Parts: sequence; structure tokens; C-alpha cells
Amino acid sequence: MQSVLNTVKGTALNVAEYLTPVLKESKFRETGVLTPEEFVAAGDHLVHHCPTWQWAAGDETKTKPYLPKDKQFLITRNVPCYRRCKQMEYVGEETLVEEESGDGGWVETHQLNDDGTTQLEEKICELTMDETKDEMHTPDSDKSAPGDAVDGEDEDDDEAIDMDAFEESGMLDLVDPAVATTTRKLEVEAKASPAVAAATTEAFGDSVLHTRTYDLHISYDKYYQTPRLWVVGYDEQRKPLTVEQMYEDVSQDHAKKTVTMESHPHLPGPNMASVHPCRHADIMKKIIQTVEEGGGQLGVHLYLIIFLKFVQTVIPTIEYDFTQNFNMS
Repeated sequence: MQSVLNTVKGTALNVAEYLTPVLKESKFRETGVLTPEEFVAAGDHLVHHCPTWQWAAGDETKTKPYLPKDKQFLITRNVPCYRRCKQMEYVGEETLVEEESGDGGWVETHQLNDDGTTQLEEKICELTMDETKDEMHTPDSDKSAPGDAVDGEDEDDDEAIDMDAFEESGMLDLVDPAVATTTRKLEVEAKASPAVAAATTEAFGDSVLHTRTYDLHISYDKYYQTPRLWVVGYDEQRKPLTVEQMYEDVSQDHAKKTVTMESHPHLPGPNMASVHPCRHADIMKKIIQTVEEGGGQLGVHLYLIIFLKFVQTVIPTIEYDFTQNFNMS
């Protein structure tokens, strides 16, 4: 049902965008929106300071006349995504950091001790096996008595084995009876059949880190007069991810609501995931006001740098933000 509503809304917005005149006068500081010329200037700044981003022309039949032909939208490719959003679990209690605004302030989801470690620190023990006794020891339990230390010194005084003589004796060719030489049936079948290998990996897990990659696009939305982010994901074999797989990499607070599947304004083909731009101008306006209240001034050329930072909350596991640092104070 939600997808049907999103489709209807998308169609209506396409009509509204077609009827909306192109913004000519800058209203960046007043409302947080951009003219097409300001979008191009902000894009040039992003490309200059972060060369992983490049301008693209797109399909000629979808060229927007209010943008340069070779600067229709921005693109960056092969951005890694190592984790799913559901794997992002924070340890520790939430702490209210600031409560000056009416929104209730920011919440810090985990805290550090004075030494920089988390409150719940992992306890890792070094496990060793006693050669004479089948017992497992930890560093704390290995505090030996004085008599044990003497025995250890006597063992160290033994003469070392001559490795050349040991090799000539043929002892290296002997099979250690303690080493298991059997092979599991599933491993044999996996080597014989790729289908069985895939099923085995799914059933028993895989220690290899499977990394997804994403291509990110930034277009200019004529109706909302703001940038708009588009993402398309691929698996390790560069095969496109399904819609549900891509939603795994979107914050669950935004999946199928803020992020929807819609047609790309400059490219043909299947729908792409897009972060809806309805709130972008309001967020940017608040950031501009915060900077000005602190005595600073925000240039329009920094728009896309800041835009990428606040959109990161929607797709937190896609590691694309290697742009400039930005200080609001």
C-alpha cells in the first residue's frame, strides 16, 4: 500500500515540477533553497574538494534546459557498505547532551570511561593448554608456585634438538596420529557442486566479509529547489541489489517513508532509491540560522558539503562522506 501511495505522489510531483517555474532569484539565506546556478556552483566546489564526485550528462532525452548539458547531476561510484543498519547496535545508556532547544536536545547513545574505553569492556583471556595435563588456563590461573618455577628452569636446561639430524631421520615424513585426516561430507559435495557450496555457505556461515557497493547521484529538484540524493546498490559480483536489500542499508526510521523508489530524472531504466527532498530546505535554513547566530556566515558553495553530512543519518552504513569538515560554531 505504501509503495502505491509513493507512486501516486511521485507522479503528482513530476507534474508539479513541470509546471513550476525555474527559480531565478537567490533565496538561499531566507529559505534554504537553491537556484540552478547555485546548484552548479556548489557542485563545482564539491568536485574540486572531493574528486570522487564527478559531473555527469545523463541521457540526452532527459536533459534539463536550465542546467549545463555536461553538468546535469553529480555521481560517485563504488562506495563501500560493510554493514547492514540492523547491525548498528550501541552499547551503554542514553544520555541527554543538550536541552536548550524546544526539540529536546541531542541524545548521546553511548559513553566512554575516563580512559577512553566503553563502559562494557570486552574481557579477553589468553587461553593456553598444559602439555602434561589436559587443562585450560588463563593468565590469572597461571600464577605458579615457587616449586613450579624451579621445574621450568630445569626444562630450559635440556639440550635443544638438532633439526638437521631430526630431518635426516625421516621423522618429518611421519603422519601425526593426533591430526584428523577426515573430510566432512558437505565439504566434498561443495567442491563438486557450486549449488551445494552456496547452500553450505548459507547454512554454516562465511568468515569472508561480503561488501556491498553503491553508486550515489545528486540531482537538482526543480519543484523543491534543493539537491536530491539517489542511490543504487550492488553485491560483490556487481549484480544490482533488490529493493528489499537496499532498504536493509537505510535507517528503519526512513525506509519506505523518506526513502522511496522513483524514476531517475536524468537516466532511463528501473527506479532508484531516493531520499525525498521535502525537508531539505528547512534543515538547511536551520543550519544557516545557527551559523549566523554564532557570528559566522555560510556560503552557498558549501551547500552540497553540508547536504551530504545531514543525509548521512538516512543511510548511515554507506561510507561516502570524505568531504571537508564543517563547524557550525
